[in-house]
Amino acid sequence: MRKVLLITGGSDGIGASTAYLASKQDFIVCINYLQNHDSANKIVNDINSQGGQAFAFQADVSNEG
Repeated sequence: MRKVLLITGGSDGIGASTAYLASKQDFIVCINYLQNHDSANKIVNDINSQGGQAFAFQADVSNEG
């Protein structure tokens, strides 16, 4: 069974780097973003095109509702 990693703030910076590294370690990567839809989708597309598995989810993790 593959492991799943949820990365909050994964659409740029350290989060994006973590997403790429995790995908190379065979994690299924879930990228959470608040506003940067284009960047999150680029990372997802990059990972998926390299044989990994990634998804992007827009949510404000600072707001429980």
